[in-house]
Amino acid sequence: MSSLSFESDSNSSSSRNDSLSMTKQLLDEPLEEDSLICTKMTHNVVQTLAIHVPLIVSSIFSLCKVVAAELIVRMLEKIEIIDVNQTIEEFESTTKDAERVQRETLKKILEENGSAEYLQNLGLNGSTDPESFKACVPLVTHKDLEPYIQRIADGDTSPILTGKAITTISLSSGTTQGKPKFIPFNDELMETTMQIYRTSFAFRNREFPVGNGKALQFIYSSKQFKTKGGLNAGTATTNVYRNSQFKKGMKGMQSQCCSPDEVIFGPDFHQSLYCHLLCGLIFREEIQLVFSTFAHSLVHAFRTFELVWEELCADIREGELSSRITVPSIRTAMSKILKPDPELADLIHKKCSGLSNWYGLIPELFPNAKYIYGIMTGSMEPYLKKLRHYAGDVPLMSADYGSSEGWIGANVNPTLPPELATFAVLPNIGYFEFIPLRENVEGQVLGIEPKPVGLTEVKVGEEYEIVVTNVAGLYRYCLGDVVKIMGFHNSTPEMKFICRRNLMLTINIDKNTEKDLQLSVEEAAKVLAEEKLEVVDFTSHVDLSTDPGHYVIFWEISGEVHLHEEALQECCNCLDRSFLDAGYIGSRKVNAIGPLELRVLHKGTFQKILDHYLGLGAAVSQFKTPRCVCLANNTVLQILCNNVAKNYFSTAFR
Repeated sequence: MSSLSFESDSNSSSSRNDSLSMTKQLLDEPLEEDSLICTKMTHNVVQTLAIHVPLIVSSIFSLCKVVAAELIVRMLEKIEIIDVNQTIEEFESTTKDAERVQRETLKKILEENGSAEYLQNLGLNGSTDPESFKACVPLVTHKDLEPYIQRIADGDTSPILTGKAITTISLSSGTTQGKPKFIPFNDELMETTMQIYRTSFAFRNREFPVGNGKALQFIYSSKQFKTKGGLNAGTATTNVYRNSQFKKGMKGMQSQCCSPDEVIFGPDFHQSLYCHLLCGLIFREEIQLVFSTFAHSLVHAFRTFELVWEELCADIREGELSSRITVPSIRTAMSKILKPDPELADLIHKKCSGLSNWYGLIPELFPNAKYIYGIMTGSMEPYLKKLRHYAGDVPLMSADYGSSEGWIGANVNPTLPPELATFAVLPNIGYFEFIPLRENVEGQVLGIEPKPVGLTEVKVGEEYEIVVTNVAGLYRYCLGDVVKIMGFHNSTPEMKFICRRNLMLTINIDKNTEKDLQLSVEEAAKVLAEEKLEVVDFTSHVDLSTDPGHYVIFWEISGEVHLHEEALQECCNCLDRSFLDAGYIGSRKVNAIGPLELRVLHKGTFQKILDHYLGLGAAVSQFKTPRCVCLANNTVLQILCNNVAKNYFSTAFR
């Protein structure tokens, strides 16, 4: 900050000069101590007011001008509103020659991490080209890297996987394998996250412009903890939400959460959810979009609203927070927002009372919401029907494609419905390879594994498993996700998520994926819909304790089981018939696989599963219902088996 200059009268007394000197000295102090300046300024004013009123007034006005200018500059530095057109132009430029960008990205990753023990031991010897990289570095899974990551978590600061020491560890959700995995996280990975966010926002905002309003974000941050070696560790979403880049980025996207930090980072999910809903209602006119990481969290939030809406109205009417909120920091933060507003309470009560089975709840509560946003593909697709019920005519928009290990692609076609959503790979955020999954008879006979192909070598209509090399120490890491190439955006592929490769129901020669399970449940749910019931949630298990083994499908439904016995038996038969895999049908016909079993659960069972994962330190915003529960995931399996209200066996293949 430049100092302020004053013209002094040659006849001024020495005391005035002294005062001027003090004032100049004061104003030369850095603005980081704004509050201290004001305190000292007030002290000087009191001392010199009687003699130097004109000078002091002039000084104050000059100071205010400089303070205001400096603060404006700082605000502009901190809040850079994203230029939508420029961001789209950068994406178009990057994707025009994706192969070149991929080579440059790999070169950069290997140069920055060339000193890493892992790469040194593989004999790269400074090579950074894709050919040498693939020749020296093997394909790996998390199990292969686990010893290296554990050393990092235990405090080894030597360059193990990266050139710069890793200071933060992410935890995967743990819903796939039953326990969370440790994954390296660093500032470079955070920057790729924000790049994905900026890119998809630009395309989204071009179609559905948002003003300078607020976002109702159902986001939750679990606690970070220290590893044995003193590193910060938390779920991937927690590490993102706690990063300063995230907050700055959300401001730049004009998508600031309407809830205070104390709610987002609160220790109790149920209390945070209640307050998210309350904040949304208080700022209802300003809400321009509704967001959560996963569609599951959005449905869960509005199902909760159905139960607590009258209590929320009472809070708003009285300006008094419900006694269910016991966390002091949350109560303090909410007290600054919540004021008595009987008119608003009456309006919300009237709107809720006028809804038919809660259809169109979201636009009634938030009339200026442009869209509803979150990951809605893969295992989230079963929640779309209920979410559309709440959304009414507000469009649903699928968020981007990534994992705890990092991001891969952005949704640059936001007008497509979630079921058709595709994701364009950003070629400059990592190095990507794809393992073909097409049946290869010759390869199977010779025992040859298909070789991965590069980003620009994939073929439209084919399915692949993704292999990732990223900026946080994962090299040729098999992600386990199966994607289908739907087309290209310039020279980068646009892909659709299909399923997790290792999530399969298989007993004999049958192979049914998560997608097959989902389609089977959707078909059987049509039978349930005739009874005006719906599937709240579902999962599966292969029961090999019987001879022959059989599939078990767990359902939680919206109605009473004993009132719909006949329909549920038909649902069970429909589930069995709807698995169309030839190996399954053939095995069922010869009784090599036993009759499918449908186990209908008591209400609240999936909430118990969620609570179990929360108890392990998972974040709600990262939670995905496991679609296939194996024996290794014993606790979840026990929760399911201990909460069966009624079971049915298929008679479809008799």
